[in-house]
Amino acid sequence: MAEGASRRGGSRSDEHRSGERRSADQLFDRELDHLPPEGRWREWMHRVEATIFAASEPVTRETLARIVGQSCSIDLLIDDIREELRGRPYDLVAVAGGWKHLTRPAYADAIRSAFGTATGGSGRGVDLTQSEVMVLMCIAYFQPITRAELSSFFGKEISRDLIGNLRGFGLIASGPRSPTPGAPYTYVTTKEFLLQFGFDTLRDLRDIEALEDAGLLSKEKLLAGDIMPGFADDGDPGAVMDE
Repeated sequence: MAEGASRRGGSRSDEHRSGERRSADQLFDRELDHLPPEGRWREWMHRVEATIFAASEPVTRETLARIVGQSCSIDLLIDDIREELRGRPYDLVAVAGGWKHLTRPAYADAIRSAFGTATGGSGRGVDLTQSEVMVLMCIAYFQPITRAELSSFFGKEISRDLIGNLRGFGLIASGPRSPTPGAPYTYVTTKEFLLQFGFDTLRDLRDIEALEDAGLLSKEKLLAGDIMPGFADDGDPGAVMDE
């Protein structure tokens, strides 16, 4: 009985805190009608930039809508902030479904020299082998995809260790089970993948035709299991191996 009372008391406490948050939210002035239009716009810019700067993850449009007026165009606001950041070593970038402050690529070498990795750019630094990059690229383009299907693409068994490394970096995750016999797990890319490579959505991936034109990928070789000659011998022991 005491435990039940404690739970009920906790519930009332949670409701009280929730009510306080709602009250504070109602007191927050989004519209800023007391300010002239130019001052109002400037204050919205400051709010948006401060919120994005303080966040560890990309900030979504829905989140930013909570701190500006209903008539405010977030896209135009972001454009004005980016214009003011022109010439600075960092920018405000649309990535992983939101916006984030990222350092400009021109300063990657300086950051790498200072910290040993290009942190501060498109997510944390990740050192991938050539084999991991190629497998990750296949997952990105053909997800959801099973390990067996990846192996058929490359003509070699893709090890669990390689898949585990990509999962450990947070770049891929388990997708839905395949309808093939045994119902194996499929793999899909993650929000961290988008952040790491500076994509807003998967639609930002270059299409296969563009990669073919650039000489980076052959669709015919991919489907024939000849995506990269010598794939298993790229100096990455155990990255691609028979199990």
